[in-house]
Amino acid sequence: HTQPSNHSYHRMSINVGINGFGRIGRLVMRAAATRPNINIVAVNDPFIPVNYMEYMYKYDTVHGRAPQEVGHEGDNLLIDGKPLKVFSEMDPSKIAW
Repeated sequence: HTQPSNHSYHRMSINVGINGFGRIGRLVMRAAATRPNINIVAVNDPFIPVNYMEYMYKYDTVHGRAPQEVGHEGDNLLIDGKPLKVFSEMDPSKIAW
């Protein structure tokens, strides 16, 4: 019979870049916002300008208004004041995530 370990486990966080900011990309962003160990650092979508990304994330027609403060500044999407780098690269392998 094994005894439980007294080790405390450190929860590691993971940095994530989202490629594509359509319905699925926005849902991934919303889900990550509820997980403290997931850190979204960038979004890539060559077809959507950052100001429209802000609008679509903030006012989703199916899932409602985003619970975070949403904005943009330059080529960064701002989620609760945290800047996320936005790329418009057709070939995501060219991005230094």
